[in-house]
Amino acid sequence: METIHADLTVSVTELKRNFASVLASANDAPVAVLNHNKPEAYLLSAKHYESILNALEDMEDKLLVEERRTGPFVEVALDEL
Repeated sequence: METIHADLTVSVTELKRNFASVLASANDAPVAVLNHNKPEAYLLSAKHYESILNALEDMEDKLLVEERRTGPFVEVALDEL
C-alpha cells in the first residue's frame, strides 16, 4: 500500500462533485486525491503551494551560501564600486 501524505483524502469523483466544499474543508492543508483507493494527486491551496515554494527557495539559498562560504573572494575597495 502506498503512503498518503495528507490527513484529508477524497476520491476523484467526490472532488468533481464537490470541489468547493473539499477545498473549504481542507483549510489550507493538502488533500490526497484517490483513484481506485490509490493516491493519484495532491490538491494544495495557493497559500500552501506558495509556502512550499518559499521553503524550497530558502533551502536553495542556504546551499548556495554554504558552497560560497570558503571563497574565492575578490578584494574590492568601496570607491571602486
